[in-house]
Amino acid sequence: MKFLDQCKIYIRSGDGGGGAVSFRREKYIEYGGPDGGDGGRGGDVWIEAVEGLNTLIDYRYQQHFKAGTGIHGMGRNRHGAAGEDIELKVPVGTQVLEEDKETLIADLDAPGKRVLLAKGGNGGWGNDRFKGPVNQAPKHANPGLPGEERWLWMRLKLIADAGLVGLPNAGKSTFLAAVSAAKPKIADYPFTTLVPNLGIVDLSSEERFVIADIPGLIEGASEGAGLGVRFLGHVERAGALIHLVDATQDDVVGAWKTVRSELEAYGEGLADRPEVLALNKVDALDPEERKAKAKALKKAAGVAPHLISGVSGEGVQDVLRAVFRAVKHHRAGEAEAAAALVDAPAASSGWSPV
Repeated sequence: MKFLDQCKIYIRSGDGGGGAVSFRREKYIEYGGPDGGDGGRGGDVWIEAVEGLNTLIDYRYQQHFKAGTGIHGMGRNRHGAAGEDIELKVPVGTQVLEEDKETLIADLDAPGKRVLLAKGGNGGWGNDRFKGPVNQAPKHANPGLPGEERWLWMRLKLIADAGLVGLPNAGKSTFLAAVSAAKPKIADYPFTTLVPNLGIVDLSSEERFVIADIPGLIEGASEGAGLGVRFLGHVERAGALIHLVDATQDDVVGAWKTVRSELEAYGEGLADRPEVLALNKVDALDPEERKAKAKALKKAAGVAPHLISGVSGEGVQDVLRAVFRAVKHHRAGEAEAAAALVDAPAASSGWSPV
């Protein structure tokens, strides 16, 4: 399935039906009077977040959505039927914005969340509504009110607990494949990941979280270089970032600084997220190289990096435990405490007498 995370759509709610002008005409019954019914109201346009979707591809081939028009009123005080509503089903995490792509209308961040985007027009009154002691035979009725129309942007931000960031070829896809059942594309050239991938990590029956792998960042990404920073929006909601640095490259400090600079340039608080720093592919280094590069990275970042290998599995569990501690506190709304717990030692889960 093709991944699509933003699209532009046109919506229009239904017009209200017009009221009827009618008079009762029955043999042997005098003073029949007006009996025109009201018009039906126009249909509404709703949007709802549902589970089971992870892309906006359904809106790639259909961009125009119009709700039903209300039926006109009829004689014998028959009211017109209301127009049919339209419901747009979107993935959880979808944002709806005005045509300027900046003004937020709705943030569908929970399953079942439903928002009214355009309200249908009210139906017009029939002439029966206007009868009175002075005007006992009104010959006019109200037309239905028009519906609302607008162009909107929909932007998907995947709901992930943790995000994988790093330069191209840092080993993010290999790491994701090693810790989850996800099957991202893995190759020995840059930018093998062209769209975000999600994976679910199961540490235990009560320790589960979602990781999002996004395309690699390069210097100048915030200005449009490479794939740019378009996909960073998918980790805006993450409670922690896993920053992978390729240990086989010469300048590991420069690689770390490049990604950090792009996160700061992007904004949205990403640079302030708790960061689990990991020196990846250490299985390809000898002990002296490991020590030297870890020391240099610790001096630049201020924290000791985890030494891991997505291929051999070395150190991966320690990284996942550190991430889960941050994610757990983020879920509880303790973002500040999450940052402090990233590098805290894991609590013992063994039995102890009370």
